[in-house]
Amino acid sequence: MQKKSIALVTGGYSGEAQVSYRSAQTILQQIDRATYDCYLIDIARDGWWYTPEDGGEKTPVDKNDFSIHVQGSKCIFDAVLIGIHGTPGEDGKLQGYFDMIGLPYTSCDASVSALTFNKRFTVAVAGMSGVAVAHSLHFYKDAVLDITTAAEKLQFPVFVKPANGGSSIGMSKVPVAEALEAAIEKAFKEDRQVLVEEFIEGREFTIGVYKHNGQIITLPITEVVSENYFFDYEAKYEGKSKETTPAEVSEPVADQLRNAAKHIYKVFNCQGIIRIDFIYNEAAGKPYMLEINTVPGQSAASVVPQQIKAAGCTLTDFYSQLIEECLKNHSTNG
Repeated sequence: MQKKSIALVTGGYSGEAQVSYRSAQTILQQIDRATYDCYLIDIARDGWWYTPEDGGEKTPVDKNDFSIHVQGSKCIFDAVLIGIHGTPGEDGKLQGYFDMIGLPYTSCDASVSALTFNKRFTVAVAGMSGVAVAHSLHFYKDAVLDITTAAEKLQFPVFVKPANGGSSIGMSKVPVAEALEAAIEKAFKEDRQVLVEEFIEGREFTIGVYKHNGQIITLPITEVVSENYFFDYEAKYEGKSKETTPAEVSEPVADQLRNAAKHIYKVFNCQGIIRIDFIYNEAAGKPYMLEINTVPGQSAASVVPQQIKAAGCTLTDFYSQLIEECLKNHSTNG
């Protein structure tokens, strides 16, 4: 059987590029080399480059058909495994390009990626479909900001975050109204839109969800307890949090989380692996969705690889499932 050629795209144009490179290393180590020839493609500001694993000289990608030349021969890819966090791999830009040239990929499509990349739009759509979400306000950089009036509409503490972005970059937890303006200005350094969201008391859970053979599958639930003020970049990637997988939670609560995650996956018409973050509020007796990550991290510090292991699956088999699912979908839809 001839091996399929897979492009693993990494890097990107945002502050999350370094996280993407870590994810790519995990995928390169775990992908099934007996079935796939995997080529690392670095999407960078100065160009798109094929970077040989043996340390050889990088060569440019032909953007007309996303091909590369390897040892004098042109390589056309069978599929793309997207490992970019942030723009342009998580916000729909690359997905739109791949759609235009007819190349299948392992993530949500362009429209879903663009929608879910904006945290405000995500919670709005989720709320309209019956998913519990926190009360929030949305700010644009070019608009006149009336901080006093905004603060009067909120119950503190609140979270302030760039509407587009991830890895908690530019995010703040604000305990009192007097600190709101500074937090909004900090978030505006990362994005032109800012989401201010009321804090929900409760336990934080995160759960990976993907589709295989047409079935939506939830991975074992992880509970996250941050050593910092909230689950920020340091807590996510530098060991400043305690993550328990599978979470020590009652079965009725676990069922609520799994059912909510499957419902969200359906509502947003997701593809590939996503990760959904929740707060479970005991008083309300239900989970509140925080956000959807359509390209969740795959590094050693990331949650999804922990959940794959807890499910009794190997990352090698998991990545194969993602690739085969996207190839099958492309064949069916094409």
